[in-house]
Amino acid sequence: MKARVKWIENVCFMGESETGHAVVLDGAPDAGGRNLGMRPMEMLLIGMGACTSFDVVTILKKSRQPISDCVAEIQAERADEIPKVFTKIHVHFVVTGRGLNPGQVERAVKLSAEKYCSASIMLGKAAEITHGFEIRETAL
Repeated sequence: MKARVKWIENVCFMGESETGHAVVLDGAPDAGGRNLGMRPMEMLLIGMGACTSFDVVTILKKSRQPISDCVAEIQAERADEIPKVFTKIHVHFVVTGRGLNPGQVERAVKLSAEKYCSASIMLGKAAEITHGFEIRETAL
């Protein structure tokens, strides 16, 4: 896997993936930025959330669960001193479907956390990561 990050101006950068996708990253005005894009640490957290969500949705679909939506709500705490690494991350999944099996949802979350999600397993080396979920029934 390859990526490229190009400096645009001040503390604004363009990140490009080898698959041809691009994203703008920028700092807060008090750090010399113009707030034109996400902060790098926000991007890291979103990447982890997308990685684990990918797993949960895929596992539930393979288990033939009638999933219609999945949202990962993520809260993180960072160290007060530099480097301001993540110290705690909590991922709360809101999984929506018709007649979802709670045991299957729990299993999907656990498999992602312990076996499949490379991003959260890697971040788990530095931060305490916890998971939770709730199931919402699809309306008729």
